[in-house]
Amino acid sequence: AVIDKKAARVSVFDRGGKLKSDAPILLGKAIGDHTAPGVGNKPLSQIKEDEKTTPAGKFLAVPGKNNHGEDIIWIDYNAAVSMHRMRKVSARERRAERMGTADASDNRISNGCVNVPHAFYNKVLRPTVQRQGAYVYVLPETRSPQQLFGSYDVADKAVQVAGAGQP
Repeated sequence: AVIDKKAARVSVFDRGGKLKSDAPILLGKAIGDHTAPGVGNKPLSQIKEDEKTTPAGKFLAVPGKNNHGEDIIWIDYNAAVSMHRMRKVSARERRAERMGTADASDNRISNGCVNVPHAFYNKVLRPTVQRQGAYVYVLPETRSPQQLFGSYDVADKAVQVAGAGQP
């Protein structure tokens, strides 16, 4: 699975790399690619606004349960960040309305977890993780993918390879 925080979307692929489906998501309120130290051990009421990030990186998706017994997909257990069905928390948050807009900037409302549509969770995400396992790549928004994942720029590498055969 790939989570694009800038676009507020998640895409799920099969083992062969073919796109199974994608969906809009809700993300952590704060922009950032880090996890605040100790945030996973704090009660929700004590998490500061700037600590409500959806961390970037590569994570092993692990099925689990939250403290209400609902099934979720853990992204980062130690930071208490998961993917789960969108919940109606408060009418003033307008979560369903936010998820339905084309503007990704209004999709920042959670404490850091990734909220997905119910049907997408039930028909795509959960069955994929349970049947074949999955890694979740959360793309960064304050750094480049190269900085986060340690990869090289494909265009730069192509130039290097093409130039290697020149005298």
